[in-house]
Amino acid sequence: MSDLPLPPIVDAASWRRDLDALRVREKAATRELDAIAAQRRRLPVVELPTYTLQSADGPVTLAEMFDGHSQLITYHHMWFPHETWQCPGCTGYTSQFTRLDFLQEEYDARFVIVTNGPLDEALAYRDRVGNQMTWYSSAESPFGADMGAAPGEGFAINTFVRSGDTVYRAWHTDARGTEQLGYLHGLMDVLPYGRQEEWQDVPEGWPQRPTYGHGLDSPDIARLYGSA
Repeated sequence: MSDLPLPPIVDAASWRRDLDALRVREKAATRELDAIAAQRRRLPVVELPTYTLQSADGPVTLAEMFDGHSQLITYHHMWFPHETWQCPGCTGYTSQFTRLDFLQEEYDARFVIVTNGPLDEALAYRDRVGNQMTWYSSAESPFGADMGAAPGEGFAINTFVRSGDTVYRAWHTDARGTEQLGYLHGLMDVLPYGRQEEWQDVPEGWPQRPTYGHGLDSPDIARLYGSA
């Protein structure tokens, strides 16, 4: 990596001037994200039927997945039947989340994983890769498909709010919309060389590789964090 090109080298005053110019755009983006969040908080909600999923403790309704809290976030993990290693993107993304007790303590919310895989296989995979979140299976329910993550399709995030035993769907995103909820992509984006992917606008000579052509695979994550 020592042969990689460097950005232009300037004096501290010039660097500060360029940083201040960039900060104007960063602040504008922050204000826009605040406005988007305000609009999100004003979204209407949709009442949902009584879904039943499978947990390590047996069948649970969607309302019971809140574990007494008023809000719930579900990450819908891609699942490939009978495969030892599941989606590396989902595996890597969810490996970020290890300390979420503050959501329950301070925000009356839970963040859990739902997958279309059979429960026993899903729990075994969770342990294999060292995931610490609570997992549920929607293999015997249309829940995953109804929430935008049908079997054989992609991943998604949904949020819900509960009143008694009635659950309402509040928000949904997928694809790159999930990036803002984790920290990995944000850290990559502030690195001098960025994500190093072909689609990114970079100076001439900057390192670039095929999109999603690098990063940890599921066995790598298992080696670092799990039992494999």
